[in-house]
Amino acid sequence: MNSPTRRSFLGAVAAASAVPAAASSAARVSGSEAPHHWDDLRLAVATYSLRKFSRTAAIGICRDLGVKYVNVKSFHMPYYLSEEELKRARAEFERAGLQIVAGGNISLRSDDPAELEHYFKYAVAAGMPIMVCAPTHSNLGAIEKLAIKYDRKMAIHNHGPEDQYYPAPSDVIKRVKDMDPRMGLCVDVGHAVRTGADILEEIDGAWDRIYDFHVKDLTDFTDKESRVDVGDGKMPIAAIFKMLKDRGYAGVVGLEYEVVADHPQLGMAKSFSYMRGVLDGQA
Repeated sequence: MNSPTRRSFLGAVAAASAVPAAASSAARVSGSEAPHHWDDLRLAVATYSLRKFSRTAAIGICRDLGVKYVNVKSFHMPYYLSEEELKRARAEFERAGLQIVAGGNISLRSDDPAELEHYFKYAVAAGMPIMVCAPTHSNLGAIEKLAIKYDRKMAIHNHGPEDQYYPAPSDVIKRVKDMDPRMGLCVDVGHAVRTGADILEEIDGAWDRIYDFHVKDLTDFTDKESRVDVGDGKMPIAAIFKMLKDRGYAGVVGLEYEVVADHPQLGMAKSFSYMRGVLDGQA
């Protein structure tokens, strides 16, 4: 497992401060510091971004990025942990000032209710109110019953044109629109645009069932491998953020960083710097 180096940490801090500082430069000229509006949306880290790092190292990186909310992937809270071990892992995040708002992606591909229930018990012990998941079509009924039993919100994750079940957010809505309100979705903008869909229309059409949100950027909406730091690609981040703010979105916007796995700190810092700058600019 890797841990953040001094050099990467200092670079990340410098990048993270660059855009917000620029956003308030006019106020500093007049002798006053402008307030930031970074909390106009609750920015988060999807810890899949830190899949090469131990739980302790991932927590440290999230703190260094100034983030309060995390969607925890099983790399950092494995499914095989006991209930007590999961509670201790949860406490480690909480001691660092991080709130677990969701967990996943959790595949949930089984048709065996007993196997599915194991993951719901895992989510409860880990303190995950929302389960970001990738089920099939055939097991949605069983998942709905478990979501009601354990009072978990289900955020079905769209995975682009390679996904035979849920390529775009609209494909999730077709399946869950008449189900219990706990059955909803996680919008992944990077995968959604690769289906050729208009991302703003997708968000609008799924609005009342969006429980989680994964953000990333691409330079080519037809190429999965064209991922870049947020702000360096073609994703209409400002328009997406404006829509979420105008609609009063109550969930989090989680950075799912997939550009560089071994040393993502600088790219994540740049991405958060850009997103915070957008929020300051919109305010």
